[in-house]
Amino acid sequence: MSAAALCSRPGGRVLARLALVALVLHLAGCALPAKETPGTPQAEVIARLGPPTAIYALPSGQRLLYSELPAGFAAYNLDFDATGRLVRNEQVLTQTRFETIPVGVWTLGDVQRTFGPPLLVERVARFDGDIWTYRFRQNSDPRLAHVHIDRQGIVRSVMFTDELPLFDNARD
Repeated sequence: MSAAALCSRPGGRVLARLALVALVLHLAGCALPAKETPGTPQAEVIARLGPPTAIYALPSGQRLLYSELPAGFAAYNLDFDATGRLVRNEQVLTQTRFETIPVGVWTLGDVQRTFGPPLLVERVARFDGDIWTYRFRQNSDPRLAHVHIDRQGIVRSVMFTDELPLFDNARD
């Protein structure tokens, strides 16, 4: 039944408003990685958020990575201690976080454990290795971080570009 048909029935406007209120309350209760607070048991986080994109062992516990890529702009590292309690929650797809990558020191594994799987892996003629590309937002602008990883698995550079919208030029 359409919304117009529902509203034209006796009491339909009340039902439509109740349905809208129910929808808003449902959406307000949606689980988001950003809302998880320190001290929360790992089992509760997984029950609320579902399975993570990736799980990584840490020296003193475990990291659950929840990534919104390829469509989104965020990835959350939820770090748990040895007892399974959340100790840190960080959204890592930020320009500041990419700028802190120690070039010449970090490996492919470091990039993967920190940022998760990339949006895109590609090669170019002037670099002997892979370029891992991640989407993120700087303020409200969509941007791309390009992490250059050589054949030995070492990060050699990090570059940034603006993500340009896809234009339909078929009409030109």
